[in-house]
Amino acid sequence: MVNDIVVNLGYLPAEKVPAAVADHVNKFWDPRMKHRLAELVAVKAEGLNPVAVAAAALLP
Repeated sequence: MVNDIVVNLGYLPAEKVPAAVADHVNKFWDPRMKHRLAELVAVKAEGLNPVAVAAAALLP
């Protein structure tokens, strides 16, 4: 799902996309989903968009 958000925000300048993705995740995702994203980033899950990884690093 996070990869889809990255694609949907592709109209933004590239340098703004990670922060916009992080903002969306922070506002709308259940804490369990945020935790799962952190787990996927930690194990370097295959298929996770690098922009999504950058966005995850911006989450509180």
